[in-house]
Amino acid sequence: MGKSMAEGFRGLRLTNTLTRSKEDFLPLDANSVRMYVCGPTVYDFAHIGNARPVIVFDVLYRLLRRLYGESHVTYVRNITDVDDKINARALRDFPDMPLNEAIRRVTEKTADQFHSDVAALGCLPPTVEPRATEFVQPRADGRADMISLIQRLIERGHAYVAAGEVLFDTVSMKDYGRLSRRHLDEQQAGARVEVDAHKRNPGDFVLWKLSSPEEPGWESPWGRGRPGWHIECSAMSAAYLGEVFDIHGGGLDLIFPHHENEIAQSRCAHGTDTMARYWLHNGFLQVEGRKMSKSDGNFVTINELLESEKFGGRKWPGEVLRLAMLMTHYREPIDFSLRRLEEAENILAKLRRKIADTAAGEVDMSFVDALKDDLDTPLCVRILSAATLPAASLAAGAAFLGIDLSEAAIDIDVETFVRDRLAFIAQKNWAEADKIRDELLTQGIQLKDAKDPVTGERVTTWEVKR
Repeated sequence: MGKSMAEGFRGLRLTNTLTRSKEDFLPLDANSVRMYVCGPTVYDFAHIGNARPVIVFDVLYRLLRRLYGESHVTYVRNITDVDDKINARALRDFPDMPLNEAIRRVTEKTADQFHSDVAALGCLPPTVEPRATEFVQPRADGRADMISLIQRLIERGHAYVAAGEVLFDTVSMKDYGRLSRRHLDEQQAGARVEVDAHKRNPGDFVLWKLSSPEEPGWESPWGRGRPGWHIECSAMSAAYLGEVFDIHGGGLDLIFPHHENEIAQSRCAHGTDTMARYWLHNGFLQVEGRKMSKSDGNFVTINELLESEKFGGRKWPGEVLRLAMLMTHYREPIDFSLRRLEEAENILAKLRRKIADTAAGEVDMSFVDALKDDLDTPLCVRILSAATLPAASLAAGAAFLGIDLSEAAIDIDVETFVRDRLAFIAQKNWAEADKIRDELLTQGIQLKDAKDPVTGERVTTWEVKR
């Protein structure tokens, strides 16, 4: 007997980076579960590494919505649209345009592309998607803003003004470094830590910096300037989720300094013991066994995978890219390769054939055990692939992963394969001909051989088997 929907959701456990342990997930308020995930800095098109946290936390978002109800889960994912990289890109791409207008052109284009790309990957939009530029100065609606948070940090003795900058005083926080397990005495001058003469301590970081006339800026008590990177997320998370919330997520590379400094700012500004109760981080991504790099020629954007033939000489459906990510546990490193995409495509085709050939029946929620154990998506995929589940269970399991089994994932040039196979048959190379036939069958395509009634020649047709 399969588990009921209610039974399937008991015991959600998540690995908390803050404690380095797997813990039962207990929200502060079951009627208002709150999650924040760091979003893109929109200076360029998102690369495949950017896709991983979006997909991972989309799966968690779907799971939380099923557990607590769609109206009881708030998912905030920000857009960083103020950044020195954005300024540089605007000057490069639109040198004859006023900077503010050029910045708007860059960020609108890249943000729109990001939304299009992640939608193609099957990701739900977050509940709220704030832009950093909308939270710099005090707001009419009274929601948290960056300047007010910085003022509060100064008033409470956690920040100071020096050389035109406002800096956070890391020594003022007794347990600074708790998330990353770094201690202040390890923050020595050198390559890891930027050292400026006006800093009280090497690890102090910028909350506000002055802008030149050629740079974007906002009026503040410390002069016309712009915020540091970390204060943005402290303001936007507080604006929509409150001073303390349930889950904060992002990539492993953000633990230090970004998330560590978010915690410092938020706790010291609000006087709280914590910022988020559970910190979740996805592992690193490399491409074909190497760190992704433009200089190495293995840098690939989501859009290039979806729309061009740069990777493997073909376009890849969004659901294949998504499944390729979910075949590795979110906390583990992933090697994004052509072989992995082909494997994901084969699994997807088999699941679609399986659901078409499986009888209906009572929904068996046993696959949820995998997801409630720290989002074990690889185990969930294996269960769906191996077990004899009713069609409704297969569809439900795939839906939890954000994958729709009702549409065929066919994006290959079948006719070219058919011609190649006929050429092998003409050469009596039966082994290669059978290899093509079998490979197409794994993709959900069945070949049918017949004789032309007039010429007597072999004619091959094909159909999608689902």
